[in-house]
Amino acid sequence: MKIAILGAGESGVGAALLAQAKGLDVFVSDMGQIKDQYKAKLATAAIPFEEGTHTLDRILDANEIIKSPGIPDKAAIIQEAAKRQIPVISEIEFAGRYTDAKFICITGTNGKTTTTLLTYHLLKSAGLNVGLAGNIGESLAEKVIENKHDYYVLELSSFQLDNMYQFKADIAVLLNITPDHLDRYGYSMEKYAASKLRVAQNMTSSDYFIYNADDQNIKKAFDTVAFGGTAIPFSLEDAEGTKVTFKNSTIALSLGTTEATIDASKSSLIGKHNQYNTMAAVAVAKLLNVSDESIALSLETFQNADHRLQLVGVAKDVSYINDSKATNVEAVWYALEGIKQPIIWVAGGVDKGNDYSTLEPLAREKVKVLICLGKDNKKLERSFNKVVPIIAETDSIEYAVRMAKLLAVPGDVVLLSPACASFDLFDNYEHRGQRFKEAVEKIVLKK
Repeated sequence: MKIAILGAGESGVGAALLAQAKGLDVFVSDMGQIKDQYKAKLATAAIPFEEGTHTLDRILDANEIIKSPGIPDKAAIIQEAAKRQIPVISEIEFAGRYTDAKFICITGTNGKTTTTLLTYHLLKSAGLNVGLAGNIGESLAEKVIENKHDYYVLELSSFQLDNMYQFKADIAVLLNITPDHLDRYGYSMEKYAASKLRVAQNMTSSDYFIYNADDQNIKKAFDTVAFGGTAIPFSLEDAEGTKVTFKNSTIALSLGTTEATIDASKSSLIGKHNQYNTMAAVAVAKLLNVSDESIALSLETFQNADHRLQLVGVAKDVSYINDSKATNVEAVWYALEGIKQPIIWVAGGVDKGNDYSTLEPLAREKVKVLICLGKDNKKLERSFNKVVPIIAETDSIEYAVRMAKLLAVPGDVVLLSPACASFDLFDNYEHRGQRFKEAVEKIVLKK
């Protein structure tokens, strides 16, 4: 059996190592330059590879091709494989063949990483033998070589789901569907939604699909009649048939014979979007018989991934929050909605055609100062100059933090939630968030 692997990143190299471990004839090809860490893994395992080119004859001689999620189906090599009827699959599809572990699969346009990390934390804290993999940055295939876990919590992007065919989740979670990556789907929301719904494919009556019943795109795309698994809708808006709700800091669940109420008052997560994320993660935990007490305690101890409404520090009763991951208007709306104190808001960067009008009511109610951080802040200023009392601008994150410190009074929140891409001043959103954190530590916390 000959396997060709396209792309030598985390997923591709993991798949190559698993293929070799299973005695398959494997070849790895990457059109770009392979990172040193992955090159070293391939070389140590004596797996043949190439970079900077695709040797078509060798790739198309394979019985099966495993491709990186980043390679679109319209790529010439994928089109040629289709003509020759060579199956093209994802690393997740491939890895799923070699383990009997249960899969908890989480997708959605927004909130995937937070929900995946929270679900993993709830299960691991309860003592379950659980692994973490997928779009979160860890290869499932590489973990399956040792195959030492009973459960895997997987974050899945639509690109990964597109090349999954026989794979089946035991528990699937769909958080939301909003326009994103539409260039990969012919600018069709219907095709993008269908991609997300693949997380629930192949399910039988013993499998569970946990989904957001308040999301109109999910309601439109999900055919409950044809669905083979057990559907568990969650809702903040009392949607019909809801099995999981979140009110007054309490999550209530009705899952067949399991009825539970969970105290979420000490959760570290802020905002309405995180109430949705928390409902989904808690539903998974209850389906796996985690106790109410364990869940409540784990909600309190959970630490989210960096740059997602992350509390950097508190000084003189002013909280500094790093939400650099909020690169679009919708993410900022959730941040502003979730914070109850007066806000000094740091925003800006490379505008992506943003319509800020949905933020105006929240900004009028909560934002006392807007500090525009970017090379071109005209659009932000125009959008909020009649809404926010004080607007300043800078291209220095240190200056932004100094200004925020001077203008803040006890009880305020200084919030970095940019609504924009970062690459006018920073390498990426992580770099921007790290620089904010460093500036707060140096100027405010004086570490």
